[in-house]
Amino acid sequence: MENGDETRKEETQQGSSYRYWVREATADATPVPVPKKLSAQDVVSSQPKSTALGSVWNRAGTWEEKNLNKWSSDRIKELLTSVGTLDFTGGKAEIKAVSKCSGDAFLVTVRNKKRVGYTYELTLDIKGEWTIEEETKTIRGSVDIPEFSYGELDDLQFEVRLSDTKDMSQQNKQRISKDLKSFLEPVREKLLQFEQELKDR
Repeated sequence: MENGDETRKEETQQGSSYRYWVREATADATPVPVPKKLSAQDVVSSQPKSTALGSVWNRAGTWEEKNLNKWSSDRIKELLTSVGTLDFTGGKAEIKAVSKCSGDAFLVTVRNKKRVGYTYELTLDIKGEWTIEEETKTIRGSVDIPEFSYGELDDLQFEVRLSDTKDMSQQNKQRISKDLKSFLEPVREKLLQFEQELKDR
């Protein structure tokens, strides 16, 4: 008896649970696969098409927060200074600059769903010309927009402050302040555009 048969017999007698069978090579056996080098296109096409949002490392879409402060501040300033000139009875004015644009904007991916949000405070510098007592005067002022957040643009508030109006009557100050509040609607429209662009990022 050969050594292999003896070993097998001993294992059987000892109750070994390990078994090993070798299939003898035959003519109809499946050929051994030959390695093939993949092209870059093969690698790309073999990748599963993922619908996950967010970064590559977060394919499960569990939680990811992205800071959008720089883009948001730049975009708000760009949009608001593009409002253009508004004409009033006896005057006109435009937004010359956004002197205060403080806040935060973010994009959060939670459970593979995208959510955006922001909170901002703004000050818009205004320059205009009004005819006061048959004389054209250059008036400067600012519009403060207290803190507002995503989805709250219907409640947007304006606080108007005028500069260099010491020699102006209270009536004219009120008229100019009322005129400047006309910027509320075009500013709201621009901020709604900003919200939509933020959602589309």
